[in-house]
This record gives sequence, C-alpha cells and structure tokens, in this order.
Amino acid sequence: MKIAFYELAETDQEYIKQQLADHELSFFKEKFSDDKLPDASIEILSMFTGSPVTPKIIEHLPNLKFVATRTTGFDHINLDALASKGIPVSNVPAYGQNTVAELAFALILALSRKLYLGAHRVKEQGLFSFEGLQGFDLQGKTLGVIGTGHIGAYTIKIAKGFGMEVIAYDPFPNEKLAAEYAFKYMSLDELLATADITTLHVPYMPETHHLLNRENLMKMKKGSFLINTARGGLVETVGLVEALQSGVLAGAGLDVLEEEGFVIDELNILSHGHPQLEQLQTVLADHELMHMDNVIITPHMGAQTVEALRRILETSIDNIKNYIAGTPSNIVVKK
Repeated sequence: MKIAFYELAETDQEYIKQQLADHELSFFKEKFSDDKLPDASIEILSMFTGSPVTPKIIEHLPNLKFVATRTTGFDHINLDALASKGIPVSNVPAYGQNTVAELAFALILALSRKLYLGAHRVKEQGLFSFEGLQGFDLQGKTLGVIGTGHIGAYTIKIAKGFGMEVIAYDPFPNEKLAAEYAFKYMSLDELLATADITTLHVPYMPETHHLLNRENLMKMKKGSFLINTARGGLVETVGLVEALQSGVLAGAGLDVLEEEGFVIDELNILSHGHPQLEQLQTVLADHELMHMDNVIITPHMGAQTVEALRRILETSIDNIKNYIAGTPSNIVVKK
C-alpha cells in the first residue's frame, strides 16, 4: 500500500522502512494543510496534530483508506467527513502517562520557583541576584487535577511525592485510584475555588470546549496557578487573560494554545486570511499571554522525549500493520 508519514523526523525513517518493507513509503518533515495538500495518491496517512485532516484534504485523497494519527487526541481530524466515506482512524491511546505529567510538573516548578525569570536575569541581563525571585514550596499545597485518566493519575502520583494535597474532578471518578493515593473528588467549581494549582488532563471534544471559561475562571482561588498540557481549546483564552490581569490567577504554564495555527512568534493574520471575530480575539489574547512575565508558554512539546516518541511510532506502526491485516487496533470511536 502507499503510505505517507508527515511531520516525521528523518531519524525515524529507517525504522519505518524495516517495519513496513513491503509497502510504498513516503516521508515528509513538513506539515500538510488545505493550502499545502498532501500527495493525492496516498492510501494510508499518518501525521501529528500540526496537519489537520479537513474535508478538503479528504476530498483531495480519493484513494485514502486509513488514517493513523500519531497522537492521543484527535480534534485535528474531521471524523464525520472520514466516517461518511467509511475511512477508519486509529490513535495512540497511551504513549507513557509519565511523559506529559513530567512536563506539567516542570511548568509547575518553573512557576513556583520563578526559574524562567532567574535564568533570564543571569543569561540575558548578566545579573547574579535573587532579589524579587522568592517562590513557594509545593509541599503542603493543594493540586487540583482535572481528568484522572492515565496522565492525570501519574500527575497525582508525582504530586504525592512532593507532599502535596490532591483534589480531583472527573465525570467518571476512579474511586480505586482515589483510595490508593488518598485524594478526593469534588465538583469542578469546588476544585477551582480550593486548589492552589490546577492542572488539566482531559481530552478535547465538543463537550470539553472551554471547560474553563470566563465565568468559572473567575471562581478560581485568588493567587492560584493554572497548568494546561492537554489542549488549548479547553480554556477560553480571553477569560484566561482576564483572570491573570485581575489577579485571580497568579500565573499560568501552557504547553498548548487555543489558536496555535495562528500564533507563531508574531501575529501573522494576513497570511491566514481573515479569521472570524471570536477567533481573532483569541489570537490577540494568545499573543498577549506571550508577553506576561507570570506566564510560561512552551510549543506543544508534551510528547517530545526520546522514549515517548518511540512508543508513539511503534504503536502507530502496529496500528497500520493491524489495519492491513484486517485486525484494526486503537480505532477512534466518536462519542
């Protein structure tokens, strides 16, 4: 079969060639988009979140039979358009719950100890002074975990190692996990009002769009912090900016932004056409976040470890092999 891998590092090509030796393979480091269409002859397509599978893309690929996204989330894929053509999608349900949880704590520590300000002061300003860089201990603080699946559960495990109290929100509570790690579930509003640090670990879907919004962000404990390593669309960006500006939030650590496709280093709206007003407001708010000293933004790098990327690749190749063998695995089912 003709299989194309997009957003792929050159170092992974040899491994894929060994695993899928009987097929016609093509590799692309870059992303595809409605403005930069993929090869029209592709039968199996594999990519990360930077390459959205839109109706235009799907119509452009008349031979497409299977999509293997190398991600856990699938909000970058139009499942309805694929389903209408009978094209299944596989994902990577878990590539190592520790990987994203570790990044979440890296952001927490960077905020709690003002590491980013201290490093900037020494490297960029040449000042070796800790004046104004007083942080706070994590021990004894309360971590609010929204979503207690694989990643959320590992985040709780790490938090207990730091001596933190843990509270959680999940529409489907895991009482066995709660008993094992001695934390309790509560409503979302209760969690937001109680937690010193809130971290998001839920999938993005219509039901979780703006799970944190202008209304409930203002209900958060005054002086608390927000961490988002999940998906940008879980948080209403304009509301996040308002919560930070008002002092309700003392800071935020974000590995994802709501409009990542429009925010690069500087606003470049013209190259993307003219977004709708709400989208433009979000882009402007994202841009404003980049200039706040109490906000750390990383470029959606939650999966970027050697170990995680290898697990992602191995699972994706298995998904492709299993589809070809007639025993599909990890098929995404729209809820």
